[in-house]
Amino acid sequence: MPFHRFEAIEQSYLTPDLSTARGPVIEGDYLWFCLVNKTAGTGSELHYHPNELLIFPVTGKINAVVGKDRRVVGTGTFVHAPAFARHSMRATEDGDLSYLYMKDKTWTVVGLAVDEKVPERALSIDEINRLHAQGKGKLGERGDESTRHRQKGTSSMVVEGIDTCFYPVIDGFDAPAVSGRRETTIEGERLAFGFVDAPHAGNAPAAETAALHEVFFYIVRGAVDVSLSGERRRLSPGDVMHVRRGEPFWLVAADGGARYASVRSTDWLEHRIDSMPEDEREQSRLHNRAN
Repeated sequence: MPFHRFEAIEQSYLTPDLSTARGPVIEGDYLWFCLVNKTAGTGSELHYHPNELLIFPVTGKINAVVGKDRRVVGTGTFVHAPAFARHSMRATEDGDLSYLYMKDKTWTVVGLAVDEKVPERALSIDEINRLHAQGKGKLGERGDESTRHRQKGTSSMVVEGIDTCFYPVIDGFDAPAVSGRRETTIEGERLAFGFVDAPHAGNAPAAETAALHEVFFYIVRGAVDVSLSGERRRLSPGDVMHVRRGEPFWLVAADGGARYASVRSTDWLEHRIDSMPEDEREQSRLHNRAN
């Protein structure tokens, strides 16, 4: 199904022994697209992932760490955590937090502790929650039976040499209207984040165009008109559209304009996943064959 609403999808804890993060997860061919929720004052311990992580706050503020850089960021600021980079995201004390959470599928969404080596086989969300339920610790706590599955060893986490990972994109979703269409793109190695501020309605193309990459769109303000494989819809704030690589589509702002975020796979990621041997696909728990 290409059209989604996060509130209609069951929420899961993503890494319950390291973080209070919970939320719905949409699985694409090359990337994970999630909406993470954290209550005020809670969040994750410092940890890392073998995959690249993109974060874009939707409500609230984040006490964010990437590498050694610590900042408080709110809606309109994009955060990039390169693969293996040490990071932590916590909701500030003054309110709950929700953010778009986007990861490439060379690994699962489950994070690794700072003193943990990369395991021979990634854990799925269901597995990490089952293991945590067998322990005695509370969410986010470590040092008890709930962490016995984690393998101590040489960590692959990176702390030093990480360049600036914080990108102000817009002052806020309710920022004053701009005079012309503005598009921001921030491309990492595996994923590319985009934000479009379109103050005026666009003209729908005469024909759909095949998507060069897999892409997810998330509407934050206004409305957009879309056509996906011949199906036309109007999307409003909170709507998600998933376009697979090669699928024909178009998207334009409706009357009154729109603001929307997107994430897409890169050539590097598509080649990486498409060329994975079976043993590596099993290690990363990637069981569905990409397009």
